[in-house]
Amino acid sequence: MQSQSCYHCGESIPENLDITSDIDDQSRAFCCIGCQAVALTISGAGLENYYQFRTEKAEQASDLSDQQEKYALYDEPSVQQKFCSYEDNLASATLLIKGITCAACVWLIEKHLERISGIEDVRVNLSTHRATITWDTNTLKLSDLFFAIDAIGYHAEPWKANRAAQEQQKESHTALIRLGIAGIGMMQVMMMANALYFGHYTGIDSSYEAFIRWASLFLTTPVVIYSAFPFFNAAVRDLKTKHLTMDVPVSIAIALAYSASIWATFNGAGEVYFDSVCMFTFFLLLGRYFEMKVRHQNSQVTNDLIGLMPNSTLVYREGEYRVTPTEQIAVGDKVLVKAGHTIPSDAKVIEGTADIDESALTGEYLPVRKSMGDSVMGGTVCLDHPIEIEITTIGHQNTLNLVVELMNKAESSKPRIARIADTIASRFVAAVLITAVSVWGAWMFIDPEKAFWIALSVLVVTCPCALSLATPTAITAATSSLKRSGLVITSTHVLETLPTTTDVLFDKTGTLTEGKLSIAEVQIPADISEQEALSLASRLEATSEHPIARAFPTTSSSTSTNPAQHVEITPGGGLSGELDGTTYYIGHSEFIQNHTNLNEVLLPDEDNWVVLASNTQLIALFKVQDTLRSDAKETLDQLKRENLGVHMLTGDRSQSAKFMAEKLGIEDIHSGLTPQGKLDQLSKLHQEQKHTLMIGDGINDIPVLASAGISIAMNEATDLAKTKSDMILMNGQLSAINKAFKIANHCRKIIKQNLTWALVYNLVALPLAATGYIPPWAAAIGMSASSLVVVLNALRLRNI
Repeated sequence: MQSQSCYHCGESIPENLDITSDIDDQSRAFCCIGCQAVALTISGAGLENYYQFRTEKAEQASDLSDQQEKYALYDEPSVQQKFCSYEDNLASATLLIKGITCAACVWLIEKHLERISGIEDVRVNLSTHRATITWDTNTLKLSDLFFAIDAIGYHAEPWKANRAAQEQQKESHTALIRLGIAGIGMMQVMMMANALYFGHYTGIDSSYEAFIRWASLFLTTPVVIYSAFPFFNAAVRDLKTKHLTMDVPVSIAIALAYSASIWATFNGAGEVYFDSVCMFTFFLLLGRYFEMKVRHQNSQVTNDLIGLMPNSTLVYREGEYRVTPTEQIAVGDKVLVKAGHTIPSDAKVIEGTADIDESALTGEYLPVRKSMGDSVMGGTVCLDHPIEIEITTIGHQNTLNLVVELMNKAESSKPRIARIADTIASRFVAAVLITAVSVWGAWMFIDPEKAFWIALSVLVVTCPCALSLATPTAITAATSSLKRSGLVITSTHVLETLPTTTDVLFDKTGTLTEGKLSIAEVQIPADISEQEALSLASRLEATSEHPIARAFPTTSSSTSTNPAQHVEITPGGGLSGELDGTTYYIGHSEFIQNHTNLNEVLLPDEDNWVVLASNTQLIALFKVQDTLRSDAKETLDQLKRENLGVHMLTGDRSQSAKFMAEKLGIEDIHSGLTPQGKLDQLSKLHQEQKHTLMIGDGINDIPVLASAGISIAMNEATDLAKTKSDMILMNGQLSAINKAFKIANHCRKIIKQNLTWALVYNLVALPLAATGYIPPWAAAIGMSASSLVVVLNALRLRNI
């Protein structure tokens, strides 16, 4: 009696062993319980087609134990702490997914996981390839998620900033090599193809023609095998999961053209299309390479934000402060933060007073005075005096991590702008493949000898190169024009979506203003000149690193060569120092009244007034404020004339925000906003079906920059804000925004013209090719000519 084979691994089933299960409406036999469990898991996930499309038998259950043991390690609480968070019986993990190539992949992963009992929420980010999964710990283990993702052809691993950076570097290196091989192959093969094309008219010796064909085959083969491998690999995966994506028709087109060319080369008859194969592969890889670079740039933002946290800190352990890794601190620990050091986690001050630089999180440059009982945020910097703090939150509950989560949430909810050209091209290619097969079938009855070549002419003449170039060439030309105006585009969707904008939102500090304090007004109650008062103030502030100190200019050489002596700084108040034998005080009104005999003197109580005094005399009052950009009023007026809504969202709580809004004519102003507050205001506009453009410069603007339809960062902005924005304003001229709207409108018209031309060309060429009036070599020339028309039309944008 012949032994039966295991349905899963194919091994022989021992005699007298009866392990069976019903799969795909049939009874299946297994060699062990392990193979049975794996097969039932695959079947339960709705992936029975795995057994139909696999080319090799699965691993035995014993071999799978190593993989199972690896995933089981992720169920350890100590391992999960680094990338998971918990709330009651729910856990959330951030995973890096390998193998994602398009939006369809994201859809497939999300839908597959959502069907699994116990998974509460799944969000996969197409830009960063990160998945945030929330599950019920009473129902599922973390290792179950890894198995579920592996089952549909993708690979997951815990997201770590350093690991992600390594994977991105490897991915970029491989993609660049593939692109380079395709580019070199394209140039060489197209040069040889020209000789063949002209040879049809002028004549060419058969030996030379054969040599060119074989040389083209030699050069094209690496392009197909190596450069086009991602298309074929993804197509196989998509066929297994019965989900058609662009990779399927692309792979078929490349394979058919390449196979037909090989046949023509070996037989010495018919046309070769190695140039079309190389060109098509190169342009597809080029587009994906640029998409990949943008994705890497976006994910780097989170890495840099997490990098704000120090690697170690001083924690009170066993009667003394010891250097301790930040990962080892716990809630309730006492930590000493010295001047210039970074606060390691959210905490409250239990001893000392200091100015805290919160600009990394709030975007506001003025430090905030913190004393006993006040809360401080992880990632902020202690500027002047050491403080003792008590840790209140760690890990995912920190404000810094909250900003990261807001960024991820904003990215996932960002309006999904469909790329017109890609949508048309993908559908058009599928339609052309069907048409080509139909034409081949018809000509098999009319003239079998011409059937294949006419079908190939249909495939080549309607190659979607013009459709693929319609959008990127217009965007490239418009991008060049915008760059000359001072705007650098980092996301190509900007020029397609900018014309739909209805509302423009501005941050205040560093956006509508210069982001630098200056002296707006000076009052001199003492018998002293304004120049002398400024000189005294500058010499006092010469040793201070406080942002207000930078508002006082160097009025004489003595400022740097003869600064104040015996300087004493009072955090959050001011400073004192000795100049030419006299002690002077400079700071806020409260500081002056507390340190001098001027208690009864009436002083301004606004934060933007700085007072200079001696112990017995009021010397000068300086009004310090930010400066509006010179073209801010003109830019906003032009936006209003274009019927665009103008709003101000700022974290500044002072009266200066309202004052500047009135000066600029902004009616809708929201001040004192947190990152979440700015995001809430933006969400309200989105609920009203508004299309938004956000302009900002700080880390607190990152969530709203990511969530807005379009975002612009100032050149003076933090690197994190720049990398998260769709555009960067390099020259600081807000008037460039108006130029952007003009160019975007023209670009949209050019794209529509290009798409119209490409479609009209294909609709005319297709019936001519199908009826045999266009030979394959003429089809290739027609395809190239249509692409040239698209490129020349797009170049008109450079003259705007």
